[in-house]
Amino acid sequence: MLKREKESLEKGSEFLRAPQPSQDQQGYLANLMKGYSKLLIDDPVTPFREENLQDIANNVKYGVLEALNGTWVSYNANYNKNIDRPSLGSGIHTTIMPSPGTNPSTVPGKFSFDTEEYIEKLTFEIVPGGVRNRGGATELFCGAVKYDQTIKSVNKVEGNPGLQYAGIHEENGMYLWLSDVYNYAATEETIKRDRGIHAFSEDDFEKYGYKGEYRNEPLVEVKDEHGHSSYILLSELKEGQQYYEIIPAQEIKPMDGIKGPYFIPDYSISRSGVIPHGSTITVLGDITPESKDNEVYYLREGAPQFPTGLATWNPPHLAISPTMGGAGGPINLDEPAPAWVHETLTDKTDPGSNKIYTQRILADELYPYCVRPDMRLRDTLSGQNVTNYVLVQLSSKMQTGAQGGILNVPFVNRFVPTVEIDFNLWIETVIEDGKEILQLQYEQIIFFEFDFGNDGGTTSWPHIQVNTLRKIEDIPADQRKIIEQEFFNAPPAMNMTTTAAVSERIANPPSGCPYHKE
Repeated sequence: MLKREKESLEKGSEFLRAPQPSQDQQGYLANLMKGYSKLLIDDPVTPFREENLQDIANNVKYGVLEALNGTWVSYNANYNKNIDRPSLGSGIHTTIMPSPGTNPSTVPGKFSFDTEEYIEKLTFEIVPGGVRNRGGATELFCGAVKYDQTIKSVNKVEGNPGLQYAGIHEENGMYLWLSDVYNYAATEETIKRDRGIHAFSEDDFEKYGYKGEYRNEPLVEVKDEHGHSSYILLSELKEGQQYYEIIPAQEIKPMDGIKGPYFIPDYSISRSGVIPHGSTITVLGDITPESKDNEVYYLREGAPQFPTGLATWNPPHLAISPTMGGAGGPINLDEPAPAWVHETLTDKTDPGSNKIYTQRILADELYPYCVRPDMRLRDTLSGQNVTNYVLVQLSSKMQTGAQGGILNVPFVNRFVPTVEIDFNLWIETVIEDGKEILQLQYEQIIFFEFDFGNDGGTTSWPHIQVNTLRKIEDIPADQRKIIEQEFFNAPPAMNMTTTAAVSERIANPPSGCPYHKE
């Protein structure tokens, strides 16, 4: 979990709530990220008091999530001169699904592969006031940010001069900045208010001889020199005196809880989302720092770095997992696809069928992005002046500690088991024409698992999405026109399986249509 130095927070509080970068305002990310460090057990803990509740809620921190507030849309730019095909949309998705006639538990493990470019509208809205989580002696206040995501594929259909847009993904949910941990020790007022025991315990009197009311400390059994036992309060026990039984107290004392145990959240950021395929996700993570000269920096200088050449073949970011055979070995994705990708393979040229199993992925017209989608992010950055960025990494499955998770409806759970989601988000400062612009880039990888490996093993299929987003005022006029048409001025009949052109005819049918009545 991250904390911000009090001095930096006080100096930056007005700046944090200010509008995002304009020509008159520079260094937004640099100011936002000042003073952050890792929260440690020896850092001071603030006591919670009920009279301060409103002030605490009004001043809750949102961390780097503050930078997300507003509406972001696709920004289409590709500076890779080796890619001849024009980019139709800024986003790329690769989707692998079971082939018709198959099931997830038997051989053969045939799959259908789909990859498309897409455009997107992603809206974040800060929830005013802190969200209070009460845990007894520990209180946690969260800064909540709602999000709503709509994605449409972009395709060129033969015989149609215009591009075709179709809704393919909807998602909504909430990000939380897990911050502001308080210690709430018991007080006389809270003890009386929440009391749930009788004033006098007949059981205490009959068994242990205790005559007092609201016993708030343990009784212990002691024995005299003759071995006769009696019960006394723990506070009456003398130093070094032997005791033989402990009778726990059902009441607490003022200041109980101040000694801890103290809670430090494993992570600073949580994202929970609902996806209409039937999955609900929770991913946890943090800002990932970089180390320089024994110093840790949560704001990184320069642009995000992506590999080139043979290093582009890195399985965690590929649409081809090692369990799918690995396509016969490392491939330099900055070069044209190997010749075998476009050949008819045989048992002799492809022993073990590792190549033919994934051949169609490498043969797709979106190569190399259909194989490694985040290369599209790299190629967009290659023509930009990025001065700094923040990297947020979230996952549903951690190696240790607290875990996120995925819940699926029965159909998805049975036929397309969704087991893990990894999410990388880059928040970047771009300088264009002397103006500072915020830019988002993300890579999301969801893994489906099936029990149909030829050797009885589990096969993992990655489903990947990547995109570059900006505020609508920061994209070119021609792109803005499309975004406004598809997301802001779309007819009410728009749905996730109908293209914009078809929806327009449904919403405003021609006068000659037999179903259209004046």
